[in-house]
Amino acid sequence: MSPNNDIPQFHHTKPAQLLYNPLPRISFLSGLGVLLFLGLIFQLYNKQVINYGYYSALAKKQQTSQITDQAQRGRIYVHDKMAGNYGVETIDTEKEFHPVAINVERYDVMVVPKNVSDKENCAKKLSELLGIDYKILLEGINNDKLYIPPIAKKVDKELAQKISDLNITGVLTMPVWVRNYPEGESAAQIIGFTNSDNIGAYGIERYYNSELTGVPGVISGTTDTTGKMISIEDQSTPQDGIDLVLTIDSSAQYIVEQELKEAIEKYGATGGSIIVAEPDSGRIIAMASSPSYDPNTYNEVPETEQWKFVNPSVTNVWEPGSIFKPIIVAAALDAGLIEPETKPEIPFQNYVTVDGYDIHNSQDKSYGYETMTQVLENSDNVGMIWIANKLGNETMGQYLENFGFGSKTGIDVEAESSGQLADSETWRNVNRATISFGQGISTTAIQMVAAYCAIANGGTLVKPHLLDMIISSTGETKEIESTEIRQVLKAETVPKIRDMLVSVVVNGHGKKAAVSGFKVAGKTGTAQIAKTDGSGYEEDAHIGSFIGFAPADDPKFVMLVKLDRPSAVEWAESSAAPTFGEIAKWLLTQYYNLPGDV
Repeated sequence: MSPNNDIPQFHHTKPAQLLYNPLPRISFLSGLGVLLFLGLIFQLYNKQVINYGYYSALAKKQQTSQITDQAQRGRIYVHDKMAGNYGVETIDTEKEFHPVAINVERYDVMVVPKNVSDKENCAKKLSELLGIDYKILLEGINNDKLYIPPIAKKVDKELAQKISDLNITGVLTMPVWVRNYPEGESAAQIIGFTNSDNIGAYGIERYYNSELTGVPGVISGTTDTTGKMISIEDQSTPQDGIDLVLTIDSSAQYIVEQELKEAIEKYGATGGSIIVAEPDSGRIIAMASSPSYDPNTYNEVPETEQWKFVNPSVTNVWEPGSIFKPIIVAAALDAGLIEPETKPEIPFQNYVTVDGYDIHNSQDKSYGYETMTQVLENSDNVGMIWIANKLGNETMGQYLENFGFGSKTGIDVEAESSGQLADSETWRNVNRATISFGQGISTTAIQMVAAYCAIANGGTLVKPHLLDMIISSTGETKEIESTEIRQVLKAETVPKIRDMLVSVVVNGHGKKAAVSGFKVAGKTGTAQIAKTDGSGYEEDAHIGSFIGFAPADDPKFVMLVKLDRPSAVEWAESSAAPTFGEIAKWLLTQYYNLPGDV
C-alpha cells in the first residue's frame, strides 16, 4: 500500500495557449481609419483647391435662379393719309399712324397641385369660371406635382381677377403679352400672325420676325431652400422689338377691300386680288385679296382652308393673258422694230398657223391693216404674234428677263413665287407666239405691277416693298429707301407706250376703266385657266384683269385688278375694268386730291 493513498495528488502542467488574438483586427481597423481619413483629406483638397471653381459654381447654381422678363413684340402700323398725317417729320405713333398689330395683356392660369389642399373644391370652382370639364380638370391637378402646363391660356383681365379673388393657394394668374390685330381681316395676308409661341408665322410677322421679337430681360438672384428668390444680384432690362410702319395706307386699303368684295359678289367670282403701288418708289399703297381670314382666330381656320394664310398677290401664279401684251409691244418699240403707227405688210387675218397650231383672235375677227396701237386696242393675238416674230427669241427673252419675269421681285413678304419663264433658247415658234399674248408664261400679280411701274415711271424697274419706316424702342426712326434694279426701257420709249395704253382706254376694250377729267392708261385681260392635271385649258372658266396707271402723263399709281373665275360676265372689260375705274376715281379725286384737267 502506497503511502498517503488517501491524500489527493496534484500535478503541475503548462498554461493553456489563447484561442483568440485581437491585435491583428485592431491593426486593420486602425489602418482603414487612416486610409479613410486620408481619402477625406484628399476629397476636401480636391473640392476646395483643385476643383474649387466647379463646385463653387455648382453650389451657386443651386442657390440662385433666373427669371425671364418678357420683351414686348414690336408693333406694326400703317399710314393714314386721309387723316392728314402722311409724310410727317415728327413721329407720334398714337396720332400719326394706324395700328394693325399690337400687344395686349392677357393671363395664363397656373395650378401647382402640391400646394392645393382641397383639389376637388379647386377643380369645381375653376371649371365653373373657365368652362372646363370638372372631371378632366380634377384629373389634371389631382397629384403632388410642382408644375403642370397652364390649365388656361390668354384669359382676359376680368376673368383673371375673378380667379385671383377665389384666393385658392396654389392657383396663380401669370401676365403674358398676346398679339392682337385690331382690324381683323383687313390686310391679314400682308401682316400675317404669330403662333402660340409668339413667333411670326406668315406675312410681315414672319419676314421681319427677328426685328419684331426683341430681347427678353433676365433677373438673377439668390433663392432660399424652397426656391423663393430672397435677393436680386443682377438684372437686365428687356429690349422691346422694333416697331414697323408699312407703306400701306389704311384708307386706301379699306376702299380697295370694299370694292374687291363688291366686285366678287357682283360678277360671281370665286376670289380676287387688287394691288395699288407708287410707280416711282415701288411703295405698295394697298394690297387686298379675298377670301381672307381673321388673324386673331387663325387657329380656328380649318386645315383645308389654310391656303388663305398665304398672300396670293405674291405667291399664286397665273397666265396673265392680254394684260401681258403691252410688255411685248414696249420691248419692240424700245428695240426700234415698230412704231405706234406701224402697219403690217399684209393684212392681219382672224387666225395664224404656227408650228401646225391654228391660233385665233379671241372673237375670231380679222383686223386687216391695223396700226400697232390698234393691235392693243383690239387685243389682237395675230398682231401680237407678228410683233413677237420681229423681236425673235433672244431679244424678246432678254426684255422679259429685264422686266423681271421668271424672277422674284424681292418684295418683303414670305413665300414669293418667281413665276415661270422658260429659257428663250428652248422656245419653239409656237412658244414665242403664245407668250406674246400672255399664255405659256406664268406670273404673279406683283410681277405684273412691277413691270407696269417701269412703264409708268420712265423705264426703271424698282423693287416693290411694304416696309416704309422702322421705329426703335427708344423712338429713333429710319425711313426705308427705294431700290432701283435696272433700266428696262429708254426714256423716249415710255411716252409712246403710255399714249398707246391711253388709246386702249379711250378707243379699245378699256373704256369702263376711264375716269372723267383724267387720262387713264391701261389694258384688259381675259385669261384662260390652265388645267392643273394635264395640258390645255379649262372650259368656261377665265380670270379677268385690268392693269393701268393714272394720270397717264404723271402717274401717281399703278393698279392691278384681278378677278378669279367671274361667272356673271364673259370679258374683263365688263368686270375688272369698271372695278379699276371706281377705285381710280377715288384715288385721283380724294386720296391724291388732284384736279381733273382733261
